Amino acid sequence: MVVGMVRESESGLPIEPVYGPAALDGWDPAEQLGEPGGYPFTRGVHPSMYTGRPWTMRQYAGFGTAAESNARYRQLIAHGTTGLSVAFDLPTQMGHDSDAPLAHGEVGKVGVAVDSLDDMRVLFGGIPLDRVSTSMTINAPAALLLLLYQLVAEEQGIAADRLTGTVQNDVLKEYIARGTYIFPPRPSLRLTADIFRYCRAELPRWNTISISGYHMAEAGASPAQEIAFTLADGIAYVRTAVAAGMDVDDFAPRLSFFFVARTTLLEEVAKFRAARRIWARVMREEFGARNPKSMMLRFHTQTAGVQLTAQQPEVNLVRVAVQGLAAVLGGTQSLHTNAFDEALALPSDRSARLALRTQQVLAHETDVTATVDPFAGSYVIESMTDDVEAAAVGLMRRVEDLGGAVAAIERGFQKEEIERNAYRIARQTDSGERVVVGVNRFRLDEEEPYEPLRVDPAVEARQAERLARLRAGREGPAVGKALAALRTAAGGRDNVLYPMKEALRARATVGEVCGALREVWGTYVPADAF
Repeated sequence: MVVGMVRESESGLPIEPVYGPAALDGWDPAEQLGEPGGYPFTRGVHPSMYTGRPWTMRQYAGFGTAAESNARYRQLIAHGTTGLSVAFDLPTQMGHDSDAPLAHGEVGKVGVAVDSLDDMRVLFGGIPLDRVSTSMTINAPAALLLLLYQLVAEEQGIAADRLTGTVQNDVLKEYIARGTYIFPPRPSLRLTADIFRYCRAELPRWNTISISGYHMAEAGASPAQEIAFTLADGIAYVRTAVAAGMDVDDFAPRLSFFFVARTTLLEEVAKFRAARRIWARVMREEFGARNPKSMMLRFHTQTAGVQLTAQQPEVNLVRVAVQGLAAVLGGTQSLHTNAFDEALALPSDRSARLALRTQQVLAHETDVTATVDPFAGSYVIESMTDDVEAAAVGLMRRVEDLGGAVAAIERGFQKEEIERNAYRIARQTDSGERVVVGVNRFRLDEEEPYEPLRVDPAVEARQAERLARLRAGREGPAVGKALAALRTAAGGRDNVLYPMKEALRARATVGEVCGALREVWGTYVPADAF
């Protein structure tokens, strides 16, 4: 939005037409910047950043059956992706089997259907799990999918301490922005703490959580809101683990984050730098972390799906390239670049390959990997970093005043703030103040035809048949005994992941395991549902 010569950022902060030394009066480079790989990590979490090796190119994929998704993963690996990122369908995310009434019409649509250990075997068949890093975008049932992955690795003869990857496991943002929750917040936090403890003992190289601002941004959060509410959730997770008796330096080095990258490149770079600085100070000053790795905000980035348009979809190639560049200049550890046709349907093989090629061009044909933190000392970037940090810290204080992230969620604070910002953006777009190429300016009289990838509706019937065969072929008493042990652990204080693993090994389904926990913990109903 233009006001005289001053523009407004995505966070509603002013962007001056010219910046100079006066913008940084009283600014201490040693305190605000530090060195790359050193506190407060404004300039990145590693001394060499991409001059040693590029970020992990982790393409998000999954649709239909486990066999179809396995074929896509093999294609991505063959094309040069360096990390897998699994998308699960909605029933799996909500802890329902594919033959459950609530799953009807959603099986395999927005990700892959995984109902049991049998599906997980197929999903990763022929993929050496000790040589690939895997991220799984799963939250409320995160423990189940992590354990299924470990069981498949065991069948491949791979030791747990050789597995690397991330499970998203960020249920708090589900209550704020996304909605794929199962249990109420407090037992969900207990489950998160159990995952932290389990991974420390059994999966030491696994990132136990990816605390996510991406979905808040998709719901309409500004950059300042995105990092404020994400870091507030992070503080809640750390407090939960500490209250459960864990030392902060025992688990904090395995925490990771997940942010969006928008087309507003300058503010996005500033956002990433501000987030690192805030987190480092919180971990050192509030939690007394001593290990530098506990203070490092390591994050994955995905380009902004909400900014992709169904109109003139090929223009999305340009948007994704700019967004990917913002993530790289901001110092991301891994990156997913969206396919240009995702506003229309699931990505085709060709569009998924082009998305990966975008990252490869950034890594190998530009000079952004030749030097660490190219924007350090830039008047505009350093000033914008300070502005975004101040706005985010102000919002985090408001969350604290309400009693912390969980209490604020129960009050609806974050959701209301995000909805208010989303309305502001929508009004600016509708009025034409905010230009969206191909939507409210530079439109075509007639859109060119496009044939999207569609999931075979027969997937649901095939999954139901697989489940029927599984239930007929397994040992029913063993499954019942394992589920009873899980309910007992859920009602007490024992770590639920150990009996959960045995239930899954006995071929209990995702729906059955989540159902056992629902019996003990109940289900979450938001306050505004009444």
